[in-house]
Amino acid sequence: MTYVVTEACVKCKYTDCVDVCPVDCFHEGPNFLVIDPEECIDCTLCVAECPVEAIYAEDDVPDDQQEFIAINAELASQWKVIIERKDPLSDADEWAKVKDKKHLLER
Repeated sequence: MTYVVTEACVKCKYTDCVDVCPVDCFHEGPNFLVIDPEECIDCTLCVAECPVEAIYAEDDVPDDQQEFIAINAELASQWKVIIERKDPLSDADEWAKVKDKKHLLER
């Protein structure tokens, strides 16, 4: 099993999760992070670190977020690995509680 970053991360890109990942499985896009399912070791450390609760075990991804399983796998193969914590996007706090942001995901 792997972990999956879901819609809550869009336009926030908090990187607290990156700091605790022991295998560097996070990849960074313009306004979103993804987890490489081939690298994730199911350690669960990232889940508690996400301030917007965007990370789920693959088996626990909510029904309305299931497409993010494929999105993580696809974009992890395209985006660069991120291994150090960075500042979140400048307006991340404003976007943190916004729902229905998938259409704002920049590839």
